[in-house]
Amino acid sequence: MTGAGLGPLGFGCAGIGNMYRGMSDADAAATLQAAWDGGSRYFDTAPHYGLGLSEKRLGAFLSGRPRDEFTVSTKAGRLLVENPRFTPGMMDDEGFAVPARCRRQWDPSEAGIRRSLEESLDRMGLDRTDILYLHDPDAYDLAAGIEQGLPALEKLRAEKTVGAIGVGANSAKTLLACVEAADLDYIMLAGRYTLLDQPAAQQLLPRCLEKGVQVINVGVYNSGILARPRVSADSHYNYAPASGELQAKAERIAAVCERFGTDLPTAALHFSLRHPAVAAVVAGASSAAQAAQNAARMQARVPEELWDALAAEELIPDAV
Repeated sequence: MTGAGLGPLGFGCAGIGNMYRGMSDADAAATLQAAWDGGSRYFDTAPHYGLGLSEKRLGAFLSGRPRDEFTVSTKAGRLLVENPRFTPGMMDDEGFAVPARCRRQWDPSEAGIRRSLEESLDRMGLDRTDILYLHDPDAYDLAAGIEQGLPALEKLRAEKTVGAIGVGANSAKTLLACVEAADLDYIMLAGRYTLLDQPAAQQLLPRCLEKGVQVINVGVYNSGILARPRVSADSHYNYAPASGELQAKAERIAAVCERFGTDLPTAALHFSLRHPAVAAVVAGASSAAQAAQNAARMQARVPEELWDALAAEELIPDAV
């Protein structure tokens, strides 16, 4: 893989694709600048994020910067095709505040993967991407993703069209199947190894260590429940309202963190890097202030005794 390296803190570009709410081009550029100023040199995006808007904004920000000073990953599996039903005012229905001029079409074939990559590079104005992930194959057809998409990625890497390959998903089971099926460099693990919940620690992360697959840990705030020092009553977990049981556990974790002079989001960021399989954590932001805050939290010192205390109260495993 070429580029400037990964971490520890990379920047996730879903927010600058107008995830959940609109953002101006100027605010997107300011958010990216804050991440850059905070030390992030790894940027992860996808066609899915804002129907290409995230890739366009990222490319505009990176233009003029020396190519060897940053690392970029994008994703394939979803093609953007013309939406024949589009009418003025029609908005995307998959979480992004953008006009629905395009629609997403699942295509894990070699031709589809190549087309997706070419279009992504065109949107970003880059001649290469350092990492290409197969995006959410279980959301469409996991078998097709494994049988068609993964061999296509391996071929692109062998041709040196991309620097490294991987799979991004929310499911540890899905990612384990992909790790077993192909020679991957990375996986992007969303929300399955966090301060609150660690299902990936049972099988996936040990297998990644055995096979030399590096883990990029994302979604480490678990959709917001770990994103604030105090757990709010309307907090979300895994894109849905958090249960009372999860809120209670998060509140107990927050209380222990406070005893050691650390807030909950800072502990969440640092915990997400503790497993030896994890190469970097990627955190998104929807404002420059959030990006700067993530950087400050990553640079904060967290006492080792905090992890011992959390383990003693059976809030995290004794050992990774």
